[in-house]
Amino acid sequence: VQLQASGGGLVQAGGSLRLSCAASGRTFSSYTMAWFRQAPGKEREFVAALRWSSGTPNYADSVKGRFTISRDNAKNTVYLQMNSLKPQDTAIYYCAAARGNLILSTSYTKQSYDYWGRGTLVTVSS
Repeated sequence: VQLQASGGGLVQAGGSLRLSCAASGRTFSSYTMAWFRQAPGKEREFVAALRWSSGTPNYADSVKGRFTISRDNAKNTVYLQMNSLKPQDTAIYYCAAARGNLILSTSYTKQSYDYWGRGTLVTVSS
């Protein structure tokens, strides 16, 4: 599976962006898809995940109520709608894919994911 993230850019605080991640492969619908981010000098951290079977997303506390993850299996694409952006959301955002349906507790950890895209930079100015 190859992942290509796009949609990053520069936005003012309070603004919105939508990230996209296009995936290759015929079995996209059977993967757990997620977004992680990495700010300068910090560890890569979980943002959101969407398991293919339940369709129920899970989010990091820091983005709950502001970010929405969704997927379009027909287009092999996962999205991250980001609203009410804050300067602390500034980071490189990576999409990731895991084979199968991760259980909830493992969907938060980057070691659970098998494939990673190159990332797209999001910069939020104050």
